[in-house]
Amino acid sequence: MTAIPLGVPRRLVEFTVDGQAARVPEGATILDACRAAGKDVPTLCQGDTLTPKNACRVCVVEVEGARALVPACSRRAEAGMEVRTDTERARHSRKLVLELLASSVDLSTTPKAAEWIKEYDAKPDRFGPDAARLGEEPKVDNDLYVRDYDKCILCYKCVDACGDQWQNSFAISVTGRGFDARIAVEHDAPLTDSACVYCGNCIEVCPTGALSFKSEFDMRAAGTWDEAAQTETTTVCAYCGVGCNLTLHVQDNEIVKVTSPHDNPVTHGNLCIKGRFGYQHVQNRD
Repeated sequence: MTAIPLGVPRRLVEFTVDGQAARVPEGATILDACRAAGKDVPTLCQGDTLTPKNACRVCVVEVEGARALVPACSRRAEAGMEVRTDTERARHSRKLVLELLASSVDLSTTPKAAEWIKEYDAKPDRFGPDAARLGEEPKVDNDLYVRDYDKCILCYKCVDACGDQWQNSFAISVTGRGFDARIAVEHDAPLTDSACVYCGNCIEVCPTGALSFKSEFDMRAAGTWDEAAQTETTTVCAYCGVGCNLTLHVQDNEIVKVTSPHDNPVTHGNLCIKGRFGYQHVQNRD
């Protein structure tokens, strides 16, 4: 019988979150500790399969002795640290960030955004109708997925997933500066003329719906998209022998999109074009 190496156990770091004692493995973030303690700290740009970019600043918390609010998604927990997640200062900062985002970006398909806006009493309309918006029509230049940059918050998760953190295709990046910054492929060409391999891993990590399945986009436009009526079934991709896990989202007995479990040791949420988009044969009834 072969022995399985267990590795060196990580030490536990002890500190407090909102006055409650907390213990997390060394190297864990404040956000990890908050979630373990049942604290609901909002976040948009954080992804469980990507290195934090600290872009959205919705997850900021107050740390005793720190001059500025700190992003919980990337700040490591330290022994003796005193963290407060629901102070007036932290709530005011989140409120302002949500107001700025919602006034310039369409958050209608961002999970929990409406709840957070209500919870923090954010009023995006106070900036008036002249608030800067991209005002760009969705890019529908292929049959697999749609890019709607009116919903993009520049969290860089798609860039990281396409780049050196996962796919290494480097098909998309950030172009422009300041208010002109946006996500684009090289030379702002159609997606079909880019280095994109249509793995859809950018869709998997997008937190706002700026990137979505063409099937989902069409159903939303037709008013037939209904997540409450959908079932999810996780299975194994049959295209090759790697063993990638697929989660099939089914509505009205039709597969409407495919995701992958982030905790799966084979895929970590990532798929290839066949696993992500090659499901039409399953429901071909001809």
